[in-house]
Amino acid sequence: MLDDVTKKRINTLRQILVGKLPDPKAQVEQITNGLIYKFMNDMDEQSVSLGGKASYFSGKFEKFSWKNLMNSKTSGSDRLELYKDAIEKMYNNENLPELFREIFKNSFLPFKDPSTLNMFLKEINEFNYSNSEKLGDAFEYLLSFMGSQGDAGQFRTPRHIIDFIVEIVNPQKNETVLDPACGTSGFLISSYKHILSQNTKKNLGDGLTASDRKIIGENLNGYDISPDMVKMSLVNMYLHKFTNPKINEYDTLSSEERWNEYYDVIVANPPFFSPKGGITPHNRFGVKSSKAEVLFVDYINAHLNPNGRAGIIVPDGIIFDPKTIFKTLRKNLINESLIGVISLPKGIFLPYSGVKTSILILDKKLSKNLDHIFFDEMKNDGFALSNNRKPINDNDIPEIKNRILKFFKNGKNIDENLVSKKTILSSNDITLKKSRYFSKIKNLSKYKLEKLEDVIEYIDDGDWIETKDQSDEGIRLIQTGNIGEGEFLEKATKSRYINEETFERLKCRELKNGEILLSRLPDPVARCCKLPNLDYKCITSVDVSIIKFNNELILDDYFIFLTYSKYYYDEIERYTTGSSRDRISKKNLLNIEIPLPSIEEQKKILNKINQNNSKINENKKINENLFNKIIEDVDQLWISKK
Repeated sequence: MLDDVTKKRINTLRQILVGKLPDPKAQVEQITNGLIYKFMNDMDEQSVSLGGKASYFSGKFEKFSWKNLMNSKTSGSDRLELYKDAIEKMYNNENLPELFREIFKNSFLPFKDPSTLNMFLKEINEFNYSNSEKLGDAFEYLLSFMGSQGDAGQFRTPRHIIDFIVEIVNPQKNETVLDPACGTSGFLISSYKHILSQNTKKNLGDGLTASDRKIIGENLNGYDISPDMVKMSLVNMYLHKFTNPKINEYDTLSSEERWNEYYDVIVANPPFFSPKGGITPHNRFGVKSSKAEVLFVDYINAHLNPNGRAGIIVPDGIIFDPKTIFKTLRKNLINESLIGVISLPKGIFLPYSGVKTSILILDKKLSKNLDHIFFDEMKNDGFALSNNRKPINDNDIPEIKNRILKFFKNGKNIDENLVSKKTILSSNDITLKKSRYFSKIKNLSKYKLEKLEDVIEYIDDGDWIETKDQSDEGIRLIQTGNIGEGEFLEKATKSRYINEETFERLKCRELKNGEILLSRLPDPVARCCKLPNLDYKCITSVDVSIIKFNNELILDDYFIFLTYSKYYYDEIERYTTGSSRDRISKKNLLNIEIPLPSIEEQKKILNKINQNNSKINENKKINENLFNKIIEDVDQLWISKK
């Protein structure tokens, strides 16, 4: 555990640099350089004190020793030049092991302020090298400030989620472990600590022999395409007692050199998005795609040993995107390795990203003996799902961990979180969305449930109207913003129109008074209203469905009142897709089920609702009159005469 003194020093270092380097990543890089610089000096001093010689700062590099750097007689400007020169040339120091040379590769000092450097080095000087957990914890705390790496779609994974995945996958001391997009090696460090805890008698890891530890060091492997991430990863592993960490700068998706390497355990939070320059994958993947998230999952599945296991964080497009490539990937996973899907809270990567994610659990051996997939949903992870991510009491992780481990052990689950592989594979989109298979209204309603497609006369899409096709007058364009929850909204913002020529050219569909308009976009998805009797011609946008019900089966107002219920939106959520923005397709909309009493009973229900609405309106009028009376009384305080 990180002690308060060390934590304070890390925070002080960041505060010193923030004025010159506002980017957290740049701060981490400079602090890393400073710490390793100081640690190399400490090791030299230790060697000399034991009767040996300095290894790192000798020959032409002796002038860069920490003693010379911190000499009180050295001026601020001279110290700046000396440190700058040292940082830039350290990679060429042949006395340094390859690990240290890689850390200093392409390093430079990005500011020229002697006073900032003096304060920075003074704080660095308070750190002393020891191959202890303390320094490893300090560095992990420092890395926590890096957050998002943006362009590559990388987001720092919360430590408790990493540990959760590692505990489920359960790497062992003799097993090979890979993170093919390792970043700062959080998953590898967690795997190492997990192995230590599994081999503890009295003190952490005391059940491991020297030979065991050597094997573990050789078995933990990481790839990353970013040189900066490789550097951070090397330091992180080094400070956790790995003198020769197996971290490689490697393009997992475009290079083939390591394709024939297979692993017992793979853990990863691979990039969600393709880089700006795109991806040029080779042809050895099982699926043809240029999407990073698809290729990484395919790679991981393909590079597990026959008894291999994996835990992968994926964007929810992997879970339910209806495109063929995603369906093919899901089918392959179900047939080969998938045993569990755990939905994560949407705000888990805040403040860096609000993207919705899930965890895929793969086990090639166990999958062969299972007919079901385990599903679970993490609603709370012990931290507020907001930008500040402060600790809270609500935490689903322990219970989910117990349920899935019980499933692994028995192949059964008393909580009925299982869906047969056959059921999933027989669905049109092969979705891995839990809500699709667990309806919250099944067997709850006394009325028969009917699919929406069975009670409508028609459902049409609105028109695709681009900005260039719009005008200041003409035929009104009704937008999703005009659709409220049960009511039509006249927005104060400027309305949009198209002219008659555009209407004819695009073969637009004119709306009819009384049709039901349903928004397939948030917020919320599938809210609807009845188009009022408008005295002008209008159309609507492509993200709006236009519905005409069969009024011999269902009344318009009855359906609208159904949409006031949370159970309606629970049913909608089963069929909602979209990793960054929720939506429901017309095809999926038709599959939702609603309770359908007889027309006569619908009329009775509506009559009761309308009576209550009348009372509400009466009370509103009474409250309005009472409020106006209060205003009159207050006005009298200003204008009354004696």
